[in-house]
Order: sequence, then C-alpha cells, then structure tokens
Amino acid sequence: MTEPYTVCLYCGSSNRADPAFYEAAAEFGREVARRGWRLVYGGGRVGLMGAAADGALEAGGEVIGIIPGFLHDFEVGHHGVTRLEVVESMHIRKMRMFDLSDAFCILPGGLGTLDETFEIMTWRQLGLHEKPIVLANLKGFWTPFLALLRSQVDAKLVRPEHAALLQTAETVPELFDALGERTEAVTGATSKFL
Repeated sequence: MTEPYTVCLYCGSSNRADPAFYEAAAEFGREVARRGWRLVYGGGRVGLMGAAADGALEAGGEVIGIIPGFLHDFEVGHHGVTRLEVVESMHIRKMRMFDLSDAFCILPGGLGTLDETFEIMTWRQLGLHEKPIVLANLKGFWTPFLALLRSQVDAKLVRPEHAALLQTAETVPELFDALGERTEAVTGATSKFL
C-alpha cells in the first residue's frame, strides 16, 4: 500500500493572532483531509497549529504531530491526533517532519515558523530535496518577508532562481492550486515548477 501524499504545515502556535488566520488554518486542514492527503505538523493543540489539526481531524483526515519533549511537558501537545510523536529536540522534530513530508506549506507564524521556512528553503537551494514549498501570504502577512527576499536578490546575495523556489499564494485555495500543479508534476505530468 502506498503512503498518502503528505503535506507539512509550518504556522504559529499563538492564540492571540487575527481570527481570520485560525479559520484559514482550519480550512487548510479540512482541504488536506478532503483530498485524502495526510497532515504533518508541529504537534501542538494551540494556535494555528491546533486549528489546522482540528480541521483535518473533523474532516476525517490523518494527522501526525511531531513535538519535542519539553513542549509536550508544557501540556501543549495535541493528544487527539492520529499519531503524536514526542522527540528529543527541535532539530529532531524538524528532520522528522521533513522525512515524512512530500511538500511544505507556510501560514502566518512567529520566529519558529521563520526558522522552519528559511531552513527548508536553504535545503532546497543546496539540492538536498526537490519538494515544493508554498507560502500563503494571507492578508499580506508575509509581504515584509517577501520584500526582504527581493532585497537579498537585488543585493546579489540570493540568486533569483533560489528565491523562486518559494511559491506564493494569497489564499488557502490558491495554495492548493499551486500544490495541485506540483503533485501532477510529481506523478509525471508537465509542470512549470520543474
């Protein structure tokens, strides 16, 4: 039996963000489940992470959470997911999420989300993987980040083709449109992303 297409989600754990971000995260989770895909995420029950996991679970999806022990001990682990893996460190968490995933999606988040985003982009730049990376610039949240990338390209510190490894979308449906084009490429169809 083949494994389902697995999407890794990077997003915030704050409960103080714009309510529209939580609804978008829940919508993301529901759509992952609707497509028969599997969700891998940071294992939390709070913030956008929890909203995405709950959305997928409510829609009958499979959800794998990966959480380091020290965060699990703070009682933020989501024990309602299909599988919750408690690992030793943040580094192991990120590697495990990478190993399980076919693609990476980014919703609004804080420093941890930035860390994950830069790392997965760097690994792609270095040729360590060819998995798609799609960022949802909801309500312009990531516009300053995208401007930073453009300034790095303008300063000739980042190559344009490396900045272009990050696909962008303005909404959750557009994010899935981008992933849909990429999954067709993975299964052999022609794609502008290859």
